[in-house]
Amino acid sequence: MIRPILAALALSAAPAFAQDATTVVATVNGEAITLGQMVAMKDSLDEQAKAGLDDAGLWNLMLDQMVRQAAVAQEGAKAVTPRDTAVMELERRGYLSTAALQRVAETEPTEDELKAAYDKAFGASVTPKTEYNAAHILVATEDEAKAIVTQLEGGADFGTIAEEKSSDNSSANKGDLGWFTPDQMVEPFANAVVALEKGKVSAPVQSQFGWHVIKLIDERTQAAPAFDEVRDELATQVRRDRVAAEIERIAAAAKVEKTEGLDPALLGSTDITKN
Repeated sequence: MIRPILAALALSAAPAFAQDATTVVATVNGEAITLGQMVAMKDSLDEQAKAGLDDAGLWNLMLDQMVRQAAVAQEGAKAVTPRDTAVMELERRGYLSTAALQRVAETEPTEDELKAAYDKAFGASVTPKTEYNAAHILVATEDEAKAIVTQLEGGADFGTIAEEKSSDNSSANKGDLGWFTPDQMVEPFANAVVALEKGKVSAPVQSQFGWHVIKLIDERTQAAPAFDEVRDELATQVRRDRVAAEIERIAAAAKVEKTEGLDPALLGSTDITKN
């Protein structure tokens, strides 16, 4: 009587069968669908796709989809073209390179890294940017712009003309564009603003948007933001810098042999991937 009881206790104490990414959930014509594939598929779904489904419902929905996909993929594998092979290889490389760089980027930046990034962007060695506050009147033709300049030289009010004639939404603010740095504006406009004296009006300036008559209202030196105000942006920049450095490191270490003499016009030879 004691032996059966001991055997039962031993069985109840044994660990449950371990499940891992290789655990087979189903097979389709002998091809395995694994638990790892199921988990990866679930992770790729957005919340809307999972809404209203409990674990069992989601499991059955995904498994049914994966079974169908596997069956259809097996059919597609019977007639793989060179293009199919090329695309699958591109997708494989793309996924693996993204995964490798994601591992580099996902580690939280340290305080030292964040402070170094702040000093690089806003430190004493960085020349502060100048911000400009300008207004403009935007019209379609040079003749219209010249006529406006003539009116202003005759004493007309800039804001009133901007309200009446400017074709963009700044007309609601009498042409006032607020504060900006030159790199936030298209080049011809920015160059004209930088060249203006405070309170002066420009000659007509052409950009891709039309013809501008610009008035410089004021300018100031851009103050550096507080460290905590830009912490998130700094963290993003640190991650970007890490990824860029890792790409350069790996690419520099790779043995690359380019085939010489191939005509770039071969890119147009789409027939070579069809059969």
